Amino acid sequence: MKLKIVATIALLACFGLTEQTLAFNQGDLEQLKATGVCPRCDLSSADLTQLNLTGTNLRGANLKGATLSQVNLTNADLTGANLEVAVLNSANLTGAALTGANLKSASLENADLSFAGFISANLEAANLKDAKLQFTNFRGANFRLTTLANGAVTSDKPYDWSLERTTLKECNKFRTENYGGTTCSTK
Repeated sequence: MKLKIVATIALLACFGLTEQTLAFNQGDLEQLKATGVCPRCDLSSADLTQLNLTGTNLRGANLKGATLSQVNLTNADLTGANLEVAVLNSANLTGAALTGANLKSASLENADLSFAGFISANLEAANLKDAKLQFTNFRGANFRLTTLANGAVTSDKPYDWSLERTTLKECNKFRTENYGGTTCSTK
């Protein structure tokens, strides 16, 4: 009997903790709206629809499952942010920094991604259908099962392009040295 009571209490405690982790921090939301600076904030599952967040600092912020439809994130810093399953439909991300951001299964339909930097970002299973991609930097990004702007879906195999290749395929055409961090590197 005591075991059943302990198990029930433990189960209820787990549900209570799970509920808290899925909700955003109201203080973080107020800070973002007041100052435009909220690095490492917890805004998971928050509804930020149509907010003007131009130039905001959201480095390392948790925006998992957040709704950011029609949000203006022009020149925003989302470096290392978690945007997994976030909805950014028709959002303006012109000039935004998303280096190392996690956009797994995020929806960016009709978003303006012009001049944005998605360097080493995870775009696995993301939806970029009809997104504006003028001068967008996707260097080193993961495009596994990603829906591209033209509606085509990428392969289910990991994307092999990288800054470092293991073969020297016409690499040393102009220089004989082996420079790390380039396509000529064999390290």
